[in-house]
Amino acid sequence: MTRKGWRVSDIPDQSGRTFVVTGANSGLGLEATRALAGKGARVVMACRNMDKGARAESEVRATHPKADLELRHLDLSDLGQIRTFAAEVLAAHTRLDVLINNAGVMAIPRKETADGFEMQLGTNHLGHFALTGLLMPRLLENAADASRDVRVVTVSSTAHKMGRMHFDDLQLERGYGDWKAYGQSKLANLLFAFELDRRLRAAERRVKSLAAHPGYADTDLQAVGPRTSGNRLMGGVMKVLNTVAAQPAEKGTLPELRAATDPAAQSGQYYGPGGLFERAGPPVVVQANDAANDVADAQRLWQISEELTGVAYEL
Repeated sequence: MTRKGWRVSDIPDQSGRTFVVTGANSGLGLEATRALAGKGARVVMACRNMDKGARAESEVRATHPKADLELRHLDLSDLGQIRTFAAEVLAAHTRLDVLINNAGVMAIPRKETADGFEMQLGTNHLGHFALTGLLMPRLLENAADASRDVRVVTVSSTAHKMGRMHFDDLQLERGYGDWKAYGQSKLANLLFAFELDRRLRAAERRVKSLAAHPGYADTDLQAVGPRTSGNRLMGGVMKVLNTVAAQPAEKGTLPELRAATDPAAQSGQYYGPGGLFERAGPPVVVQANDAANDVADAQRLWQISEELTGVAYEL
């Protein structure tokens, strides 16, 4: 590690390794793709908007002309499309080293996914739960080779600290709030990541499950909620905050990159910025709150997630 903290230059050579990055068309996902491609990785860019994905692919190739990129469509709000994407990836790749569950939506008006789930929980948690489970057989196959370092990295947020699991109304059909739903979905991300770690350890599997959060990073994510709700005031506030308080997206992506590539990173760890209030700074191991470490809630959420998605993990 450098004296100024862990940076992209500290990522080891990734030649021969295959990554799947969700939400690779913009923000953190785009920056992660750029960094990984620069280190020789093959990156499957999983994008909902293929036009934006194609522009992002061109942008990465402009920086890294020899980048090994593969653009594929993935809408995490549709279980049918998740199954199609997973089947295509499994058919195309015998090697899969790292899945980065990066995509997400934030603080949007109440909508439902194609399968009737509240959109933020459905996209941020249930979609990634299903995707991870469908790709898990290939991850386990690769992890059987002791020379390979296979990982799942799930991106959460400091907003998990304001969230709680509403098991009596998980889809928030009563008393919906945009930030209430976002906090629940980000808490669900951590409950999932930590429970996956426990289950993999119990099954004596070599796949690592880690989590990360970007702190406060300047991405388009903050504008989506206010824009779709028509809240111009909040949109303006978020724009100003992004300008004066946020760190650039390329720094916000460092925690997930470290979780995905640092040889010293351990399963079950949670990475975030090391500065004041975890807003910015070099990526370090940080602590989730007690709710995120509630084993009973994690097990309950896991069972519900299997029932809702129809995806069962065979570890």
